[in-house]
Amino acid sequence: MSAHLGRIEIDPAVCHGKPTIRGLRYPVEMILELLSAGMTYDEILADYPDLEHSDILAVLEYAARLSRVKRTDPLAA
Repeated sequence: MSAHLGRIEIDPAVCHGKPTIRGLRYPVEMILELLSAGMTYDEILADYPDLEHSDILAVLEYAARLSRVKRTDPLAA
């Protein structure tokens, strides 16, 4: 596990078990939504002073890992 991914935690007692950043009540999906809405790292960090630059990188790395799909093509030789 990378140093960034160690910042992502899943605890059933926090945010209904959704992945969060360092146990804070900031779900990964919320940060992804802010980024996809066009907010910059600096804007997010200004609005959420508990967060660090590495937290945003952790969110992106976590999302990248989730998006990796292993495909099995039955037609492939």
